[in-house]
Amino acid sequence: MPAALPSNHWASLREAGASAGLWFLYGVYRLGGRWIYRALLIPVAAYFVLARGVARRASIDYLQRVGTLAPDASIWTRFAQVVRHVYHFADVLLDKALAWTGALDLSKMQVNSDQRFEAAVRSGRGGVIVVAHIGNLEVLRSLGKRLPGVRLQILVHTRHAQRFNRLLTRLNVEATANLRQVTDVDAAVAAELSARVDAGEFVVIAADRVPVSGAGRSLPISFLGAPAPLPVGPWVLAAALRCPVYWLVCFKRDGEYVVDCELLAESIALPRASRDEALRTVMRGFAARLEAVCRHAPYQWFNFYPFWIAQ
Repeated sequence: MPAALPSNHWASLREAGASAGLWFLYGVYRLGGRWIYRALLIPVAAYFVLARGVARRASIDYLQRVGTLAPDASIWTRFAQVVRHVYHFADVLLDKALAWTGALDLSKMQVNSDQRFEAAVRSGRGGVIVVAHIGNLEVLRSLGKRLPGVRLQILVHTRHAQRFNRLLTRLNVEATANLRQVTDVDAAVAAELSARVDAGEFVVIAADRVPVSGAGRSLPISFLGAPAPLPVGPWVLAAALRCPVYWLVCFKRDGEYVVDCELLAESIALPRASRDEALRTVMRGFAARLEAVCRHAPYQWFNFYPFWIAQ
């Protein structure tokens, strides 16, 4: 039997909201548009902040580290800033749903794509794409279904967001078609993913949350000025697949989505004698890129749980 997760692990926290509430907010948007949806979000976000102490404290910690919230800010300022953080999260939830119904206008979206990624797509060469819980990855999933040549196999832990995934599925039955539910990547899964990469697909995996199960699968990496446990799994998988690794992020800037994609490594080598140091090197590169985006779009990183190592 797997060991119980600590109470502050992201996977042990109750899924926020309820199905009826998600459908209510989506119905509000359908009837009144985004302006009334956003107006209702203010009291909803305020209630969430008051009711969810773990999320509130985690948001304050993050906003202070990213430089948006002063350490000596008043209680009211802290509350208002966390409400703003949650507000952005809820607004992105709507965009996630709209991306799958085709109602989200992506015509003005700016795509800054590494030429080496575009060349790989054209030549049918697959790879690994590492992402983080920042911005809106549903936009990427939607684009992946619309752009010929870009085929995505997304590794997720969707059982921890079942209500929202049920909503997406009811909006579009194909919403989770390219998702792979995983709690661990064993040899059989790795072999199948290798075959998919060889066939030109891109394996997408988040690299900013520690595993649901297992011990000793993270390393402390400096992020926003302090060590944070980041998972080694994405990088071990990328090394096993022996393929290019890309960093990709999709976030809002001035009301429009921006996609940035760049090559992290042509391949990752993990020599037995220096495995941890090799892991730390590539993980530091990932953390530096994530930190830059967080500073540019501070309210769009959505990890509402204790993230840093307690000092």
